[in-house]
Amino acid sequence: MNILLTGQIRDNVKNFGEQVLAAITDIGTLINHHPGIHGGCPIIAGTGVTVKRIAIWYKQGYSAEEIADQISHLTLAQVYAALAYYHANRDQIDADIAAEEAEGDRLEKLHKTQKLS
Repeated sequence: MNILLTGQIRDNVKNFGEQVLAAITDIGTLINHHPGIHGGCPIIAGTGVTVKRIAIWYKQGYSAEEIADQISHLTLAQVYAALAYYHANRDQIDADIAAEEAEGDRLEKLHKTQKLS
């Protein structure tokens, strides 16, 4: 079925289509790395929020919506982008989280030992 549009309607449809295309976000732009921010860990673009931080909350049982509510300057799309990045790189990010936790445990034990001396 072909629809013949008058000039004004055709221009309105064209303008609407251009506005929709301008509003589309390339999800590849939502996560980036910068050596000067968090040692180059993947972060949500334009923020200092690491993918690792989002992954930790997610692993604690928070939903994407709850994470976006807790970190209110993030959009739901940004949280989902971080979760997609996490799932695509899960082994590496989980290893980073485990290493960070182990270092925290080591420092806590060292602190307790020095306090008792």
